[in-house]
Order: sequence, then C-alpha cells, then structure tokens
Amino acid sequence: MQRVAALFAGQGMMARVLRSASWLMIGYGGSQALRLASNLILTRILFPEAFGLMALVSVVTVGLSLFSDVGVGLSIAQSKRGDDPDFLDTAWTIQVIRGFFLWLMTGLLAWPVAQFYDAPALALYLPIAGAGLALAGFHPTRVETALRHLHAGRVTALDLGAQVVGLAAMILLALAMQSVLALVIGGVIQAAAKLALYHIGLPGPGNRFRWEKTAVQELIRFGKWIFLSTAFWFLTSQGDRAILGRFVPLEVLGLYNIGYFLASFPMQLGHAVNQRLMIPVYRDKPADAAPENRRRQRQLRLGLTGAILSLLLVMAWIGPWLAGLLYDDRYAAAGPMIVLIALALAPAVITMTYDQAALAAGDSRGFFVFSATRACLQTGMFLAAVTTLGLGGGIAALAVSVLAAYPVLVLLAQRHHVWDPLHDLVFFTLCVLFGSGALHWHWPEISTMFDQVHLIQDMAFIGAN
Repeated sequence: MQRVAALFAGQGMMARVLRSASWLMIGYGGSQALRLASNLILTRILFPEAFGLMALVSVVTVGLSLFSDVGVGLSIAQSKRGDDPDFLDTAWTIQVIRGFFLWLMTGLLAWPVAQFYDAPALALYLPIAGAGLALAGFHPTRVETALRHLHAGRVTALDLGAQVVGLAAMILLALAMQSVLALVIGGVIQAAAKLALYHIGLPGPGNRFRWEKTAVQELIRFGKWIFLSTAFWFLTSQGDRAILGRFVPLEVLGLYNIGYFLASFPMQLGHAVNQRLMIPVYRDKPADAAPENRRRQRQLRLGLTGAILSLLLVMAWIGPWLAGLLYDDRYAAAGPMIVLIALALAPAVITMTYDQAALAAGDSRGFFVFSATRACLQTGMFLAAVTTLGLGGGIAALAVSVLAAYPVLVLLAQRHHVWDPLHDLVFFTLCVLFGSGALHWHWPEISTMFDQVHLIQDMAFIGAN
C-alpha cells in the first residue's frame, strides 16, 4: 500500500496523471450512478415516450453545442498561453457570446424541429432547454485551468454537486407535473447550480470581458478546425438518435435511448478520461522525444483500453439481466439493445486514444480530417442500414463505420508517433471472441426484442392511418 500511495504522491507527471485519472473515473462513475438512480425513479413516474422526447431535445441542444464549438477548452489545454489572464478572458468572452447565440438558435429551430419530428411539444421544450446553454457560457475558465494542470478533484466534486441538485429538481418536478417539461426545467436548474458552484468553489481570479486581438487570432486559428470537427462529432455521437427519431415511434426511440445510456457507460467514461488525461500526457511528454515517453504512453493506453473494454464486454453479457433488474416490463426490450449497442461500440474504444495526440500537438486540421471521415461513414452507413435492414442493421453500422475509418486514424497516429498495432490486434481479437459469445448467449432475447419493436411500429402505423 505504501508503494501504491507513493505513486500518487508529489507533483510529477505520472503522479498527477494517476490522481486526475482517479478523480475523473470517480466523477464519471458517480455521475452515471446518479443518472441511473434518477432514471429508475423517473421511469416509474413517467412513460417510455417521455424519454423519446427528451432524446430529441438532447439531439438538438447537443447538436447546436457541437456545431458551434470553437474549441475554447481544447485551446486552453494545449496553448502555451493557457495560463495568461488576457488569453483566458478573451476565450471566456467568446464563450459567453456563443452561449447566447445557442439560446437564440433553440428558439428559432423549435417550431421547424417540432414539425419535422411530428412532436408539437418540442416547440415549447427547446427554448427552455436553450437557457441552460446560455448559462453554460458563463462557466469560468478556472475550470479549464484546473484540468490543464491535471487538478481534477475539486472540479469533479462541484460537477457532482450540481448534478445532485438538478436530478433532485427533475424528480420533484416530475412528481408534481407528470410531464416531460419537468425534465427540461430540471436541466436548466442543473446548469444554474453548476455555474454557481464553479464561481463559489474554484480558486483564482474571475473572468472579465476582454477582446485581445492576438488571443482571438490564436483561438480562431486552432478553433476553426475544432469547430468543423465537433460539427461532425455531432453526427458521430447523436446522429443515430436523430435518424431513428424520424423512422421509429417515440416509444422505440425511448427504449433505444435507455439501452444506449446503459451500454455506452464504459465508452463515455473512457472518453471523459481520455480527453482530459491524454492531451496533457502527449503535450508534455511527446512519444518521439524519448523511448521512456513512448513506453509510458503504451502503459497508459493498455490500462485505459483494457479497463474500458472489459466493462463494455461485461455490459454485453449482462444486458438483459440488468434491464430486468432495474426496469419494469415496459422497458424489457432495452436489455437486448444493451447487448447489441455495447458490442457495436467496442471498436471505438480500442482506437480512442490516438486522435488526442493530434490535438496535443496543435494538429487540429488532422483531427478534423479523421472526425469528418468517421462521421460521414457512420451517418451514411447508419441511415442506409436503418432504411433497408431496420434497427439491427443500424446498430451494426456503428461498428462497421469505425472499422472503415480505421486507415485514416492509423495515418494520423503514425504522423504523431503513437500508433500501436499490437495493442489494436490483441484487443480486437478479444472483442471478437467474447463478443461472439455474448451474441450467441443472448440471441433468443434479441430475437424477441426485434419482434416487439416490429409490433410497436405496426401499431404506430395503424394508429397514424
């Protein structure tokens, strides 16, 4: 225990990496545990279609956020001026302007989106949800400064505190209102709580409005490719639900959303740790600078991939049992969806650490090329598969598109000296072996799920006509 404790002590790179990784995992695990607890309560208060509507609200709000992301956080993380007050205040000013722009856009898009998805309630819900985006624009840059230096502990604690406030508000409002509106208002309350806690709980000077020309030029030079990359990341992270919302009833979309929430927990944890952890590691200890740096990066990559992939495969094996334990019979179809979605996400977990090396080196253009390639492949394959093969084909397309984009990722990783082919081969082989076993074991439940989905779609078609 003393040896383990010694690894976490001090201000060396590895000690800060281990402490930050621990805090990020605790924070994300705690966040998901809170979401799950509230989800279990809310599924008993509300109805499956409610979660389908919230999925569409999230598609629009997350989509707007990604389509307008100018990479302020990533710019602070990788820039040599990342601790300069003038640079930080300029970045914060841009962030505030963007927040109000997003709020305006939710109001302008509310009616067209409601018409597109044939869900009139969205015309009311979206402008309310947009207020949370405006509040997020005021987050102090002290958050990014702490993460830049791998001091994630206090930020994690404040995030969890804000989430407790928001989820408690959702539950109380749902009991009182029996409406999806409770979830929307609860999200705004959570955004307000996070803003207040950040300003109260993080040390350091506050931000002021400032517009320094040199800082703006640097932010635009780096951020223009991040802007394009995150626009395509919307297609990668939200495109499946945006497409399904058009082709399946809200009840099916709600079941898929719950299945995705549970199945993607390991991958989302991996992304949270990967982005906050690997950029500082790649930035301060480049792989081509010393053999020791490459060895340490390989160790981190093996540990991260091994842990996240193990969790993902466990979800594939226990999916139906977990859904049956947590939810009532109305949500039974979410269990087999967990199996399929978890296996479809596995290839993305194996390759997730490589693209951060490009961002750490300031190569936002290379990052954009890969993001755009993957997003276009995934969206095109998912749309084609859903329209021709149905829901099962769409889920399979999530995995196939990652494999199709792999050559582009390899070129990017080789450019920054981080590609590890043995790592990829070993973990892909393990995925095929354990994934095939889970698929075979749960095939009866998967077949029953597809029958239930077809029945829901048939009933919706009959009701519409």
